[in-house]
Amino acid sequence: MSRFAYSVSDSQVMLRRNLKHQLRYPSVTIMLVGLPVVLLLVFVYVFGGQLGAGLGPHQGRHAYLQYVVPGLLLITVASVVQGTAIMVATDMTAGIIDRFRTMAIARASVLTGHVLASLLQTLAAIGVLVGVAAALGYTSSAGPLAWLGAVGIVALAAVALIWLAIALGLSAKSVEAASNTPMFLMLLPFLGSGFVPTATMPGGLRQFAQYQPFTPVTDTVRGLLTGGAVGDHVLAAVAWSLGIAVVSYLWAIRCYNRRRAATPN
Repeated sequence: MSRFAYSVSDSQVMLRRNLKHQLRYPSVTIMLVGLPVVLLLVFVYVFGGQLGAGLGPHQGRHAYLQYVVPGLLLITVASVVQGTAIMVATDMTAGIIDRFRTMAIARASVLTGHVLASLLQTLAAIGVLVGVAAALGYTSSAGPLAWLGAVGIVALAAVALIWLAIALGLSAKSVEAASNTPMFLMLLPFLGSGFVPTATMPGGLRQFAQYQPFTPVTDTVRGLLTGGAVGDHVLAAVAWSLGIAVVSYLWAIRCYNRRRAATPN
């Protein structure tokens, strides 16, 4: 068996391990998946009437539901990756990595298992959110290709944020610290086009909202799902996602190797 085949096999084992951990602690998964659903209900039924009216004449709660779902997709991603940072920090502080070091397994498989498990959990959480939104009346004029493109953009952003969460988890000194450091990812969608148009914001905040990474991803997904134009948003979304993914991957590998090197044999 080739080295690549061994790495794939080891990654599958680590993926099963992390999926079993998620099943063993369902309350964490319910909390991570339930938060975006709660935000959906709050923003649609509490604020939706007023915020929908701000989208234009003859707009209301239903129009705001159509507007806010893409932003909540990124809230879902940010919520799930917070759990990823905690799981990685737990592995690094609980001694299990020392045990893995004594085994003949691919070094990269430990982190790859976390990435794949978190991505599957993210896609499942997104499915739950879209299902609840559809039950509330969300509709999309997008065709199969547009839906595929929207899922691809969200998945690419998810992979980038997962690697960032892994790097934050590896660099954290404790599990408690790892649970707090990814919190800024939950705030960025609120400071972008996720919940209100950036044009309604005051000057300085509007400029930040227009150029931060979550805004082009949100605008691209919104354009694909509503049949609108995506323009240059898709290029910015892909560039931001790839950039964050590459930098976070290199950071995570560096932290992982340093933590391994610092652990006595």
